Amino acid sequence: MKDAAGAVGAVLAGGRSRRMGTPKALVDLAGRPLIAHVLAAVEAASLEPVVVAKPDSPLPSLSCRVLRDSAEPIHPLQGLLTALAASGGRPVVALACDMPLVPPRLLKWLAGLGGEAAVVAATGRLQPLLARYEPTVAPALVAALARGATAREAVFELDPRIVTETELGRFGDPELICLNVNTPADLERAAAVIAGG
Repeated sequence: MKDAAGAVGAVLAGGRSRRMGTPKALVDLAGRPLIAHVLAAVEAASLEPVVVAKPDSPLPSLSCRVLRDSAEPIHPLQGLLTALAASGGRPVVALACDMPLVPPRLLKWLAGLGGEAAVVAATGRLQPLLARYEPTVAPALVAALARGATAREAVFELDPRIVTETELGRFGDPELICLNVNTPADLERAAAVIAGG
């Protein structure tokens, strides 16, 4: 295990939010913008918080560095590449702005893992936006993006260290940890979990 200190916690907030119907970063969850919950976890994990968003992505007022990504393509790999390019050679722990239930302890643990890539696998699939990447993976991701690969395909090709559901279970319920707030029903579920402690 490496020391997690010095790693970047990159919160990707450049999606279109079609299913939610309103910009996800601004959605109210328990009295705060959705993205604020994710950034709080990043900060509690002692990672440097960075938000990656498209030029026209609405964001609340933030006290961390904001990287405005290129308008196209709209693809998670593009946001990840922007974060890697701005990391100053440090590892990047990537997570989506719509994952408010990720525990800080998990992010800190991910940051300390070795290898070029470490990716959570839960609910039957890889979670490319709950993962740790070294900047050295950037050329492979650029090539994958150019040929139209999905984020999961691109990350799988990196031969990453897979974080299993069993490992994830040490930090909480894997299904809740990996909950993406995509719909009003997801938002209600996340609010209920937060209200219940």
